[in-house]
Amino acid sequence: MTTLDKPAPAATAPTPATRRDRPIRRDLGVANVFSHGFLLIWGLLTVLPLLWMFISSFKTNGEILADPWGLPGALHWDNWARAWTGAHIGRYFLNSLLVVAGSVSLTMLMGATAAYVFARYEFRGRQFVYYLFVGGLMFPVFLALVPLFFVVRNAGLFGTWTGLILVYAAYSLPFTVFFLTAFFRTLPTSVAEAAMVDGCGHFRLFFRVMLPMARPGLISVAIFNFLTHWNQFLLPQVLMQGDESKWVLAQGLFALSVSQGYAGDYARLFAGLSIAVLPVLAVYVVFQRQVQSGLTAGQLK
Repeated sequence: MTTLDKPAPAATAPTPATRRDRPIRRDLGVANVFSHGFLLIWGLLTVLPLLWMFISSFKTNGEILADPWGLPGALHWDNWARAWTGAHIGRYFLNSLLVVAGSVSLTMLMGATAAYVFARYEFRGRQFVYYLFVGGLMFPVFLALVPLFFVVRNAGLFGTWTGLILVYAAYSLPFTVFFLTAFFRTLPTSVAEAAMVDGCGHFRLFFRVMLPMARPGLISVAIFNFLTHWNQFLLPQVLMQGDESKWVLAQGLFALSVSQGYAGDYARLFAGLSIAVLPVLAVYVVFQRQVQSGLTAGQLK
């Protein structure tokens, strides 16, 4: 019988999973249960203190001391009013909005322009200057507090919003340049080349073409900078001493907490803390999708 006359081998049915595959699947299931359980515990540790703080802001001082884990008998909105006016939280809140708006705007303007140049233009020393920017990520804020104090004071900006805005922007530039440089590199060059052929200049190309295309990344970095500047305590505590009317929210809340003493108004303190947390929660809820799309846009393109 020749090789052509040999019958074709019968098709074999797919073999079931071997015993070696079963332990792997079992291990993956155990790992998923462990990871989900860890995330659940982490979420509870994050949410429960915030929830307890909000509930306590509607209680009286007697209810907080007598039953700290119970629900309030009635919603005492006067705690929020006393915190907003009596503890000057409203003034500190507006000061923080002004400082953060100025610092985030300045950071995004300088960071976006620098990142665009690093990502799109070739010039001598580009990598060296880029690494100088990124190198700022390695230095924590508290290591430069003493020289920063003297620099700001000698510049005549000590105790001013302008000095605080400039310091916030300087410390946010390394992360902003690092993130946006990688994002600008993912944008298609064909659009920029077509705009240049149509007579678009460099400045117009950047502001009218490239910035709208980089909107997801810009929104993500702006939100991260907003959260960082809003929650900043160490820098204003060092650079904004003196005039209490110029304090930001973190300083006002710290002064309110340490001035309580033995006869503390805990209901007003919890209300002030809740007022400070509300903008952060609002930003996260409103821009949650933009943050996720900005973080993944560089990988999807």
